[in-house]
Amino acid sequence: MMAGLAKKVWLFYRDGFRNQTWGRPLIWLVILKFFILFAILRVFFFRPAMAGQTDAEKSETVGNNLTNHTHTTTYNLSQEEWIQSSGPVSSSP
Repeated sequence: MMAGLAKKVWLFYRDGFRNQTWGRPLIWLVILKFFILFAILRVFFFRPAMAGQTDAEKSETVGNNLTNHTHTTTYNLSQEEWIQSSGPVSSSP
């Protein structure tokens, strides 16, 4: 079932690009774009953050990052400050 759908999609795009005058250059442009995105940018800019760590060290790092709340901002407002900051309160529902 999935193979049949994949074949239909492939034939649709193949026939569509074949009938266009710009079809072949466009498909090569798309392939070049994917190559640049997934091969070159990943290698030079998106290196694995936990490379060289054991599984235990990786799980410890992930656990620490999930439970570390130093990067979040919380506001502790009293009820009066909350009412004042949210604008006028109407008595009608």
